[in-house]
Amino acid sequence: MDDTKRSGLKVSVGGSIADDAAAFLHAWHRAERGEPVNQRVLAFESWEGLARVMTGERYRLLRHLHAHPEPSVSALARALGRQYRRVHADVAALEHAGLLDRSEGAVRTTADWITADIRL
Repeated sequence: MDDTKRSGLKVSVGGSIADDAAAFLHAWHRAERGEPVNQRVLAFESWEGLARVMTGERYRLLRHLHAHPEPSVSALARALGRQYRRVHADVAALEHAGLLDRSEGAVRTTADWITADIRL
């Protein structure tokens, strides 16, 4: 992935449909004014939903890949000192969530930073 395409990711937990609509309208208005709108949002209905995707090991995996993209899942497993099948499952889950990219012959993160908005 080209580094110019990398950006941040906002993780939203517990927001309502009204919150999502307001965020969409805000982005729409920014785009109408010609302001750049380059933010991706990964929304979870609950804390439990986020916790199923972002475990401690997966966070460690993301941090490693941000600093050191790996050529394959097996190379990543070796670098982390973990079993291949567990790393493969973690990579699949993070890729499905849009946090990893496995194109262009490497495993790498899709964002340089992540922020969280957790509603109570």
